[in-house]
Amino acid sequence: MTDVAPSEKEKQPKVKLGANYWKLWSSSVISNLGDGVTAIALPWLSSAVTRNAVLIALVAVAGRIPWLVFTLPAGVITDRYDRRKLMVWAQFARFLLMFGGAMIVLFYQDTLPAPGEVQDGIVSENMVLYAMIVIVSLLFGFAEVLYDNSAQTILPAIVEPEGLERANGNLWGAELVANSFLGPPLGSLLIGIAFALPFFFDAGTFAIAAALVFLISGTFVARDRTDAQAEGKVDWWGEIKEGVVWLWHHPLLRPMAIILGLLNGLGMVTFATFVLFAQEVLGIDAFLFAVLGMAGAVGGVIGSVLSPRVSKALGSGPSLYLTLIASSVTSLVIGLASSWILVFVVFATFTFFAVLWNVITVSLRQTIIPDELLGRVNSVYRFFAWGMMPIGLAVGGIIVSGLEAAGASREFALRAPWFFSAAAFGALFVYAAPKLTTSKIEAARDEGIAAKEAKSADGSATDGSATDGSATGGDEVEGAS
Repeated sequence: MTDVAPSEKEKQPKVKLGANYWKLWSSSVISNLGDGVTAIALPWLSSAVTRNAVLIALVAVAGRIPWLVFTLPAGVITDRYDRRKLMVWAQFARFLLMFGGAMIVLFYQDTLPAPGEVQDGIVSENMVLYAMIVIVSLLFGFAEVLYDNSAQTILPAIVEPEGLERANGNLWGAELVANSFLGPPLGSLLIGIAFALPFFFDAGTFAIAAALVFLISGTFVARDRTDAQAEGKVDWWGEIKEGVVWLWHHPLLRPMAIILGLLNGLGMVTFATFVLFAQEVLGIDAFLFAVLGMAGAVGGVIGSVLSPRVSKALGSGPSLYLTLIASSVTSLVIGLASSWILVFVVFATFTFFAVLWNVITVSLRQTIIPDELLGRVNSVYRFFAWGMMPIGLAVGGIIVSGLEAAGASREFALRAPWFFSAAAFGALFVYAAPKLTTSKIEAARDEGIAAKEAKSADGSATDGSATDGSATGGDEVEGAS
């Protein structure tokens, strides 16, 4: 592979993303708008039926448990079947679950306190409704795992390697606007009208998103998967093992997966009881809670635009270091804060660095993992990355409840997860710094591209992806992914 001088790279025209990419982009943005609405409505509904920190955390744990138990099988499924069809069925399943949940909330709506009364501690101890919230969150998580893994693995069949960072950046920027800027205030408005309304809205977005993915043209089965392999009996353990072994023997992706798992797990320690922290420590209502959610969009959009420039100026390694350092500093500041405005600014700062991490690492994985293994290796990576989340959520709830049981004040107990995470993030930086250097990242990227080009030249990677008539020869999109 011949190196291209930087001046020559800059003169190359941008890779066209193509019609299939923009259908996927539109689908993702619409479903993320619904997610942003529910991101406000679900914790607010949970806090309307219980104030127990462990039970509040359990709702979030239920939604993340599938990332721990289903991620690896989902990788096998993604590599055996058409990824577009899997995405359609996953979105349709999310529509059914959200619509069913909305109907149950509507049934109990008259027994709930007004949304504006929730931050004052007024609750309706409705354990039937609480159980529904947990069950729907759990089932919804299984569909989410399958959809997200399929969405990330379909992208390299839609966008050329040199266009992946731009495609991911565009997608994340738009998703963040929908999920964190438009969705939360809309959610607070809808929940102010009726508790069930945000969930009906979210169900509608999934129906539209499923239709848009259905319209993507082409067949998206993994390269080098023969018909016999795809239709034969599934050797679940053997296929999972193949992905595990590949990742575990990769000198860069193995430590990167472990580091990201710890990064996400520590983030969830603080998220577990954040709705209670916002209500009782910051003293905010549903609208200001939504405004805090918008901070993610502000930082994320800036990050999606500036991340490639930051990465180029500082190098990939130092760029990743910044995310780890920012995680520690922002956790400490929020733990000490009493002003929602300060928390807004800090959230925006952290999200900027989270997007910087994503743009570098997700594009790297999509570039260097062989297509026939992409679904499984990606699922193993995300097993580490997202599988730690339910553990972190459980730890956060236990910290709050444990400190209260030991006699600590409620306010200190709600602040404590932030202090714990700040210290742990600092220790994680010390572990990660020597493992995520720019030279190691670039060497892995160059090796992966060379291997794929050599395989393509041998004619072994044919009929593996669909084209849409664009110049790309085919057409892609998590916090830290």
